[in-house]
Amino acid sequence: MDKLKSKFHEKSAALRKELRGLVKEHGTLKVDEVKLGQVYGGMRGVKSMIWETSNLDPNEGIRFRGYTIPELREKLPKFQDGKEPMPEGLFWLMLVGEIPTQEEVNWLSDEWERRSEIPDHTFAALNSLSADTHPMTQFSIAICSLQSNSVFARRYAAGMSKLDYWDATYEDAMNLIACLPRIAAYIYRRTYHRGEHIDPDNSLDWAGNFAHMLGVTDNEEFKKLMRLYLTIHADHEGGNASAHTVHLVGSTLSDAYLSFASGMNSLAGPLHGLANQEVIKWIMEMIDSLGTETPTKEQIAEYVQATLDDGKVIPGYGHAVLREPDPRFTAQRVFAEEYMSDSDLIQTVWKIFDVVPPILQGLGKVKNPWPNVDAHSGAILSHYGLTEYSYYTVLFGVSRALGVLAALCWSRALGFPLERPKSVTSDWIKDYIKENA
Repeated sequence: MDKLKSKFHEKSAALRKELRGLVKEHGTLKVDEVKLGQVYGGMRGVKSMIWETSNLDPNEGIRFRGYTIPELREKLPKFQDGKEPMPEGLFWLMLVGEIPTQEEVNWLSDEWERRSEIPDHTFAALNSLSADTHPMTQFSIAICSLQSNSVFARRYAAGMSKLDYWDATYEDAMNLIACLPRIAAYIYRRTYHRGEHIDPDNSLDWAGNFAHMLGVTDNEEFKKLMRLYLTIHADHEGGNASAHTVHLVGSTLSDAYLSFASGMNSLAGPLHGLANQEVIKWIMEMIDSLGTETPTKEQIAEYVQATLDDGKVIPGYGHAVLREPDPRFTAQRVFAEEYMSDSDLIQTVWKIFDVVPPILQGLGKVKNPWPNVDAHSGAILSHYGLTEYSYYTVLFGVSRALGVLAALCWSRALGFPLERPKSVTSDWIKDYIKENA
């Protein structure tokens, strides 16, 4: 048993025993009340699932095992004394709740390299698709094609004990995460660069190798960006659509491949992972409309107001939970300030940040006028030459694998049951109101 698996087994077995005692003793304790608006409003805010890897506070933002993003940038191990954290370290933290050592992170990076071989049939499946197939469709198909290698599916069919579900899921999670950068880069090169693929560089870490295989720029800064990007997008507690989808499908004992592919189909939706694409598209349309790459704040304010007057939202602003600027936006701004502060596009993003919140606050009905993570990411990616907006959600998906697959391991280890909420009809609601209102 490898060092990370052994540590995870030790911690998860102890927590499973503790939680069983809690449920036995306090199982009838009420932790929330569901309001009618939540029933009809997408179950917004209903406390009804366990997600060990991260928690989202409305005012402080995302915390990964209690650590803020600035703390992660400081404490997680770096690649060859760089400035940005290695995502391998965040996966370790989310899985076992400990900041890993540099040696442990280097081991995990080497372990993912060892597990990263892609079967020929996956490349064949991708090559059978038209090159103009949406990148997220290709990504989902590629993930499903890897399912033939599922350790969980094979061992379950052979009669695996329930107590070993976590072990097989860990193997699937490790294997799948290892393969994602190669798959995602292959999709990018076949879709946008005539299938001129770039071989992996095994001297690099997981994120750095991904940046290398994308080939948009031979630039150490871009590798640093990928380390930061894949870290800050990795998880956002369990209630968001893609995370919840992985959790729901996984609760049926679908393996990690099928569960993660389902989550990626959710991430592809316009109300979820497509947002960063919508932001940069809106900014570019504004620049074209104003006829200048250096718009003033006054010009931006007029365009923002015109967008609102047309009944549209300002993409990249507002969040379902957060009530402060998204710390992931701030982390990207800090990065941009160091490496590209003289970029006209980046300067425009910062002017938008100055202009939009006061306008939204003036409407009197916007709970959160602040930027989310998507308000900045597209501009930074464009700065380095990754301008194919329809691909951005694939980058998001590669990162999100770290959180949702770590959480899936915990779901298996803690023995969580099939998720099955009770639904009611609108007539039932009307009758209930008559009886209880």
